[in-house]
Amino acid sequence: MVSGVVFVRLLSGHEEAIMEALRQISGVQEVIAVFGRWDLVVTVQAEDIDELASLVINKIRAIPGTTATETLITIKLKEPKIFI
Repeated sequence: MVSGVVFVRLLSGHEEAIMEALRQISGVQEVIAVFGRWDLVVTVQAEDIDELASLVINKIRAIPGTTATETLITIKLKEPKIFI
């Protein structure tokens, strides 16, 4: 399983429609509106990196009004070993 965070930039006035469209996509876990350089933060999950790439390229970027994305793959770090 691969998880990621996708930052999405939108055309002004398309926020609600794009958020609703994102929520309908299989693999989208959460959609959060934010202020700043990006307009939305979307958490996603897929079986593998190829499926994640397809999710971003063919589904998220294909939504009209989406102007840019940046995807971060998330990882789980192991607990550090403490030597005494």
